[in-house]
Amino acid sequence: LSRIGSEGDHFAVLFAYSRSGNPTSAPSALTEVNIADGNPNYISYDGAVYNADGKNLVYCPAQKSLIQWKDGVETIGAYAFYKSAMHSLTIPGTVVSIGKSAFSGTQFTSLELPASVKTVEASAFFNSQLTNVVLSEGLERIEALCKKLGDPQKKPRFVHVAGTNGKGTTCTLIASVLTAAGYRTGLYTSPYVLDFRERFRIDGEMIPEAELIEEVKRVSPVADELEAAGDTVTEFEFITALAFDWFAQRDCDFVVLEVGLGGRFDATNVIDTPEAAAIASISLDHTAILGDTYAKIAFEKAGIIKKGGDVVLYPVQDPSVFETIESACNERGAHLHIPDEKNMQVNGTALTGTALTWRGLPLTLPFTGAHQVHNAATALTVLDVLREKHANITDEALQKGFASAYIPARMEILSQKPLVLLDGGHNPGCASALHEVLKTHLSGRHITAIMGMMADKDSMRYLELTAPHFERIITVQPQNPRSL
Repeated sequence: LSRIGSEGDHFAVLFAYSRSGNPTSAPSALTEVNIADGNPNYISYDGAVYNADGKNLVYCPAQKSLIQWKDGVETIGAYAFYKSAMHSLTIPGTVVSIGKSAFSGTQFTSLELPASVKTVEASAFFNSQLTNVVLSEGLERIEALCKKLGDPQKKPRFVHVAGTNGKGTTCTLIASVLTAAGYRTGLYTSPYVLDFRERFRIDGEMIPEAELIEEVKRVSPVADELEAAGDTVTEFEFITALAFDWFAQRDCDFVVLEVGLGGRFDATNVIDTPEAAAIASISLDHTAILGDTYAKIAFEKAGIIKKGGDVVLYPVQDPSVFETIESACNERGAHLHIPDEKNMQVNGTALTGTALTWRGLPLTLPFTGAHQVHNAATALTVLDVLREKHANITDEALQKGFASAYIPARMEILSQKPLVLLDGGHNPGCASALHEVLKTHLSGRHITAIMGMMADKDSMRYLELTAPHFERIITVQPQNPRSL
């Protein structure tokens, strides 16, 4: 390659100009390039190529998705994703500028830019498929949306739950017990498995279709009004505001609120100090957005900790997680509760569930695995906090609520003959949990796995932990633009 780059601008993107003037993508094996005019060498990182200090993403192979961004990247260079075949991308919150034609010819239809982005070249999205580009600005949009709806998030009492793994189970157990205790209890979770209405439940029942339609009619004009003023509401913000409004309209006593992603800037974090906050197991997932260490991810989760609040932390964590959460609690005058698992005894386990004793009280947990015992201890500690705040939760409500809890696609048994187990886990923490269940309950069995993953997940690490249990694996491609 006799020439890469041009006259000192930011066109050094590993596209070589042929004599016809048409750019040609560099071979994927290329890991170092000397720019003819003396610019720094370029380095390869996870399939993408950066300049020497790692601050400028200069090229991403057209057929590969970025599973992990380099720490501290500030610039997406000109033509970096030129004609990329990727369908989705999450830009980290360190990016400040986007170069000319950076996304020219891409197939993205929607892209969210973090609030850190200050400069976007005029041609950045030329000839792309983008129809929606949103600039994220923290919680301002969801605050404005809720305000126009009458601040419905200020009416119920909340339990707010963040975490990488187990937050759905923790939310389900808490909500089920509160319902059994006689409280009208809302439950907001994501994503859904079969029906969109799964996201919104009261006392275990999904929002009726007619009520969902009415809520959409109520929220849509308000969102349109904000968009007309230049603030485009994201899908998750819309859905979250809709949930708040429905729970308020139905006079819920409590709402158990699952964080969508992270915590600090998640739309659910628009609420005031909740009755209790919980942080479930933290694992390495969504690292492009939340960071690539336990401490960085814990920092984002700790964003739900409010001044003077009560926080329950899942008892088995990386040491850096404990340090980060404890530091956040000290800064905000919050009270940290870590479940004392000496109070928990496991009396028996099976694929169908776990028999427990909590402070001498027998409980039936309809979930299996050691991780679910930790989730149960976390939920029970949250319920202790609520009891201390005068919630009337009897032992009978604990027993009834635990026994009736249900959540789909978490090592769910679909059939006994033949045995069919469905699990929606997709990160190393989930893989480790599945590994333990298979080792404990299905060791030596002839197991066929049918597996599909998203391209932005650590599928190799997932397979390292689970593949030894399988006699064969049938790979499938999910019907999703992000699929592998």
